Amino acid sequence: MSKKSAGSFIGGLFLGSAVGTIVGLMIAPRPGRDTRKLLKKSADALPELAEDLSASVQMQADRLSESALRNWEGTLSRLREAIAAGIEASEREGMELKKPRSEVSVESGPSISDQKL
Repeated sequence: MSKKSAGSFIGGLFLGSAVGTIVGLMIAPRPGRDTRKLLKKSADALPELAEDLSASVQMQADRLSESALRNWEGTLSRLREAIAAGIEASEREGMELKKPRSEVSVESGPSISDQKL
């Protein structure tokens, strides 16, 4: 199980436990007084449960934040490389356009006027 899904699993486990406890107490065949006592105990445990759930969610958010930051840095690095390559290609193209015409025709092959008909 990955770290990401482990945090979700733990959070779901706590939430499911709380909901299951409440539903179980509501439909349990106990006298009202006993059920109220049990509900009070469960309600007293809710702040601790909420704190655990909050800590789990915070850890998962921190992991996601770190992952997003790593992905952003990689994307930014690739973008910088692409921009540098584009600038370099643009400069090369500019140099080729600035060459005198005689150099261009020699590099690109004989012109039509140089060919024998």
